[in-house]
Amino acid sequence: MNNIKRNDQGYLTDFSQWTKEVGEEIAKEQNIEMTDKHWEVISYLQDKHTKEEALSIRGIKKSGIINIKEFYNLFPGGPLKKSTMIAGIPKPKSCI
Repeated sequence: MNNIKRNDQGYLTDFSQWTKEVGEEIAKEQNIEMTDKHWEVISYLQDKHTKEEALSIRGIKKSGIINIKEFYNLFPGGPLKKSTMIAGIPKPKSCI
């Protein structure tokens, strides 16, 4: 992780540096133990990012991938911030 470039908030500055192992390390820093459901959400977020589609809690709810309660349970303390950080994509504009 030493050669991975991140901003002062912990987000990758270059998505091409992301690997599943990098995501796993970031998740550990956030005290999140990744499961298949976590990776399903991460894959969805990365897909939306590559299509340059805006990310929001509402959009995730509409996706059918996960319900909001489960999203908060998987990524406690700021699910959209933490999940996008683990996914290696920039913090969404909808996050403060």
